[in-house]
Amino acid sequence: MYDGEGRPGRNDECWCGSGKKYKKCHLAEDDRLQALYEAGFEVPARGLLKTAEDVEGIKRSAAINVGVLDMVGQRIGPGVTTEEIDRWIYDYTIEHGAVPADLDYEGYPKSVCTSINEVVCHGIPSPDDVLKEGDIVNVDCSTILDGYFSDSSRMFCIGEVSPERRRLVEETKRAMEAGLAAVKPWGLLGDVGAAVNEYAKAQGYTVVREFGGHGIGLEFHEDPFVSHVSEPGTGMVLAPGMVFTIEPMVNAGGCEIDMSDPNGWTVRTADGSDTAQWEIQVLVTEDGAEVLSW
Repeated sequence: MYDGEGRPGRNDECWCGSGKKYKKCHLAEDDRLQALYEAGFEVPARGLLKTAEDVEGIKRSAAINVGVLDMVGQRIGPGVTTEEIDRWIYDYTIEHGAVPADLDYEGYPKSVCTSINEVVCHGIPSPDDVLKEGDIVNVDCSTILDGYFSDSSRMFCIGEVSPERRRLVEETKRAMEAGLAAVKPWGLLGDVGAAVNEYAKAQGYTVVREFGGHGIGLEFHEDPFVSHVSEPGTGMVLAPGMVFTIEPMVNAGGCEIDMSDPNGWTVRTADGSDTAQWEIQVLVTEDGAEVLSW
């Protein structure tokens, strides 16, 4: 088989755990993936294809993640510290029976990333970071519920922001939406990143290369890596059941980044220009794509 694992008999129970016979469940999809693999395409291992049970678990997790960001949107404003945002998110997540996936992940000290103005990603909440009128900030949170992972982020404009900053925020969201529109079952992952990059460049912006989206669901970070500057017609086949994030980081200036912060996490634009990011979690379906977390 294309992923090096064994194949059930036609009348055996399907490998996905649905309880159905293999011939009535994943046989046709496996045949298609096998043919694509033999034709030289990169295809997902079966472990990356989420079952119906997995999808329902991810959706329950995502409901909390979406609720967290909705709550932040109701409270955020000038004078709020990013430490307060972290506390809000921790408390909400725990109260809903889940845990923040960010907390203690590879040593990360907080429950959320709060990235302000020129911070590309992984801004660490602090009582010293007070949001002020005119700032733009990305709030990126992830949730674990019953072993299922969800992940999304949103941009927030603090009070009245400059037309340039507002445009960057709005066009970055549209770039992400262009990537979503390129998610086609049995299409190629490279088309997603190509659509993001093409849209952002047309607006006069650049897209960060070093960071991208990722598979997610049963683990925080799974294959595949989702580049937002990929070439069309390349990358992994988008088989139904794949779940991954689309999360472009779009800079008003150059695409180069600065990773020299001594905290080992916070990434900034190299030229000090503003940057924005939106993130959604997407399921590839038989006829398109479904956004699970936003």
